[in-house]
Amino acid sequence: MKQTDLTLLQQLRITEFDISQRKALFRLELRDELLLRAASALVEPRLEEVVSRFYELQTSVPEIALLIGDADTLQRLRSAQHRYVVDLFSGIYDLEYVNNRLRIGLVHKRIGVEPKLYLAAIHTLKQLLCDLLREQIPDAEVGRETERALDKLMAFDVALVFETYIRSLVAEIETSRDKSEQYAQALEEKVAERTRQLEELSRTDPLTGLLNRRYLDETLVRILRGAQRRHEPVTLVYLDVDGFKAINDRDGHPRGDEILRELGGVIRRLSRAEDGCFRLGGDEFCMVLPNCRQNQAEEVYMARLAAELEERLPGVSLSVGCVETGPAQFLSPSRLLAQADTRMYQAKQRHYQALQDNGAPAEPA
Repeated sequence: MKQTDLTLLQQLRITEFDISQRKALFRLELRDELLLRAASALVEPRLEEVVSRFYELQTSVPEIALLIGDADTLQRLRSAQHRYVVDLFSGIYDLEYVNNRLRIGLVHKRIGVEPKLYLAAIHTLKQLLCDLLREQIPDAEVGRETERALDKLMAFDVALVFETYIRSLVAEIETSRDKSEQYAQALEEKVAERTRQLEELSRTDPLTGLLNRRYLDETLVRILRGAQRRHEPVTLVYLDVDGFKAINDRDGHPRGDEILRELGGVIRRLSRAEDGCFRLGGDEFCMVLPNCRQNQAEEVYMARLAAELEERLPGVSLSVGCVETGPAQFLSPSRLLAQADTRMYQAKQRHYQALQDNGAPAEPA
């Protein structure tokens, strides 16, 4: 349940039993309540006079005058003070009375009334009421008892006011703390995200979006170890773009970058989440395919890659070297790379030989 769905009494868990205990703490007894009720007939005819004198004294204090601010606010405060004095001499100090005192504490905190100003105001009001009681009650002993009853009741009220005042202050502190913690958490998350982004940038080739050469060895070792545990094969694919230097010389580096970017995009789309895909530098690429046979890499993976590349970049061809290792015996990472590199260059030589056989000049790598 939200806080706004609960009364202050419910929020503070104040019950009639709790009120009776509080009255006992301040020695506020039935006789005191009866004395105050009896005095109401003497106080009410002079009530406007008391309230006027009270605010005359209050507004003479610059801090209080600044808090009140204007005539309309002063009139509302006069009306509220009038009701408070009537309540003081009502003789009924029940749950409703207590809830009103709690609200006063909350309002005073919200408008910024300092405790010293509130206590000074209560002292002033009590003095004015006591002066009135001395004037109006002919029996001196009854007058003294009534003043003591008023003193007990106003102390009872102050305790209630400060309970919500302090509770509101603590709530503000807790809110500020929560905001600080949320800000710190958001800042930590931003730092973590930025760190992740920077780490990702350090791992990623900016042109193609593939991993860079720096992480090839680490990834290859991890994939090979996992394959050994699971007794699965691993195929490494090594490729580069045929005649890439000639393309750059003939069409310019922007065209070369476009080809590399498109090739990187095709590789990302065709690869599985568990595959490791790298741009090694220049026009050389490497894919580490766990749980994949060499024939699957050549007949499925590379066939799809070549078909999509032809669709996007007509006339651009690749030289590819594939090497399978495991599941019984595994090559070391360096030997696996070396064999795939060798097969890729063999494929490139066959490509150039085919061009020469068809009468075309050999293209530089």
